[in-house]
Amino acid sequence: MKVFLILWVTPIVLLGSWYGLSYYDMNFGFRILSRDLHDLVFTIYGNLLGIPPETIPPLVLKAIILDTFLVIGFIVIKRRRKQIWAGTRRMLGWTESREDAMQVPNSAEAEYSRIS
Repeated sequence: MKVFLILWVTPIVLLGSWYGLSYYDMNFGFRILSRDLHDLVFTIYGNLLGIPPETIPPLVLKAIILDTFLVIGFIVIKRRRKQIWAGTRRMLGWTESREDAMQVPNSAEAEYSRIS
């Protein structure tokens, strides 16, 4: 699970860091963090997708939010699998009552069940 979370959060952090630094042109001497390259990248993506470049960041943000909810859902399911399964069985009526499960037939009833 730790590897899954690391593989999920690393690209989000890298993309967010690049976007924030390049948007405000804090390039520290690196061309990849310049505002010119930022605009060029979004222009290229906009042309490839056929949409205005200004609409891409909100779409990426929505995708990250959706991914976050999915990952949280996977974590909840993994950690609470037994409780979810027990609640589902109880809700659908697939469980036996405790009295029926705890009753053991006496020896006379067991003999008759073998005969028939």
